Parts: sequence; C-alpha cells; structure tokens
Amino acid sequence: MSFTLFPGTRLALALESLAGLSVGDALGAVVERSRIDFAELPPAPWEWTDDTEQACCLVAVLDEGDLDRDAFAELLGRHHDPYRGYGPGAVVLLRAIREGLPWPIASAAAFDGAGSLGNGAAMRAAPLGAWHADSLAHAAAQGARAAEVTHAHAEGIAGGVAVAVAASLAAAGRLDGHRPELLKAVAAHTPDGPVREGLLRATRVRSAEEAAYELGNGSQAMARDTVPFAVWVADRFLADYPAAIEACAAAGGDVDTTCAIAGGIVAAHTGMDGIPAAWLSAREALPSWLAAALA
Repeated sequence: MSFTLFPGTRLALALESLAGLSVGDALGAVVERSRIDFAELPPAPWEWTDDTEQACCLVAVLDEGDLDRDAFAELLGRHHDPYRGYGPGAVVLLRAIREGLPWPIASAAAFDGAGSLGNGAAMRAAPLGAWHADSLAHAAAQGARAAEVTHAHAEGIAGGVAVAVAASLAAAGRLDGHRPELLKAVAAHTPDGPVREGLLRATRVRSAEEAAYELGNGSQAMARDTVPFAVWVADRFLADYPAAIEACAAAGGDVDTTCAIAGGIVAAHTGMDGIPAAWLSAREALPSWLAAALA
C-alpha cells in the first residue's frame, strides 16, 4: 500500500465502516426476531444492538499511535446497556470494569479464567481496520490490542484481528482502485487456531449455503463459527452491500452479528454510497455521545 492517510481521512473511513456495521446490525436484529421480505422492509426505526454500541466506543477512541485501551475499556464500562443484547458473560465483565476493576483482570477472569472465545471482539472491529487502511500489519496489531480489552482467549483475539485486517484490505482496495481478495490475505495475518483454519476452509467454499454449513453462522456465538463465514460473505459480495446483508440473513444464526461484521467490511470498500439510503435512514440514530466525543 503506497498511499498516505491523514487523520481526517482515517476517521471518514472508520465512520463509513461504522455506518455499514450499524445498519447491518440493526437490520439483522430485525431478521432475528422475524423473517422479512427484503423487497418490503420493516417499519423504522431499526434498533441497533451491542455490536454497534461497542463499535461506537471503539471509534470514539481511535487516534494516531497505539489504541488507548484504558480509554476504550472506560467507555465500554460507562456506556454498555445490558438490554442491547449483551451476553451474560459480557454484562458481568463490563459491569466489573464500570465498577473499577482494571480491564486486564476483568478480561482474564472471564469464563472461569479461560477468557472469552466469543465473537464480541470481531463484531466491533471493522471500523478499526478501516482506520488502518494503509497497513495490514498495524490493523492486525491494533485489532489484537482492541480485542484483549474484553477477550483474553486467543480465539476471541484472533476473531478481532481477522475482521480488522479484512476491513483494512477492503478500505485499501477502495483507495487504490483494486478489488482485493480477502480470505487468504486475512488468514495470513490471523494467528494460528480455529479462526484461521476456518478462513482457509472458506477459500474452497462456493455458495452462501455451503458457507453457512461448512463454516457456521454464528449460532454458537464464538469467533470460530462467526468470523470465517462473515469474512467469506464480505469477500463474495464486496461491491454489493445489500447482497452481503441478505446472504447473512438467509443463513440464520447470530444474524445481527454476521450482518454487522460483513456490513462493516463491505462498507469500508463501497463507502456510504453502497448502503441503501432507505436502510440508513431506517436505522436508529447512533448515540449522541459519539458525536460529542468526535467533535
């Protein structure tokens, strides 16, 4: 990658990815409650879930240099709303951070000291990757740093790394005018383990139905059964945001999260123009504290 990004450009890329993530999350949450006809969309507003709330916390602290993990953890603890769809483990962890427990201790203590191998770090990571569109290495490193705030398990961290790298590639492809091939490149920057193995299996998948069957659809809420599928969808439909969201919806499972991940990656490549205007206007407004933090 041979281009230079200034802070304003980085933020614009991150916000476009956040828009794609949040619309996918909100529409995916509607689909989880009841199947819809995409030709006749449900009434607005579409409420976003914890995927978007955590991504907003991440975008609010993006800056030059290493991610400020203390500031990120503080925002997660302060702003998390348990009624936005957080899992029980995440609620306990973030409440502990809110009450003053240092995040390294809270993250390491999760799941009886094993750390979380869930998909939470992955579902919020795309805007971070878009911010680092000029360096896959930085996207991977910062993806790991962001994941570690809540996910001490190597598998949960790998999910965050993979999605950050995928969004970095997607945004870079938009900037240099080339359509990137995501799966092998993302696998090359993802630590060894089930997530990377799933990404490599995904290179042999030919249809969305096969992808859901072979890779998982997030129904286990783990990085291993969520990230390879969502990255496969983003790779297949990188220039077609609605098709990516519909593919995730058709697969079932943790639809809001697969839509959030794929939507964030694809929007990093298409920009705001790729997201249907009617979908964007139907999505619940993002929290007011985000705009205040970015002002």
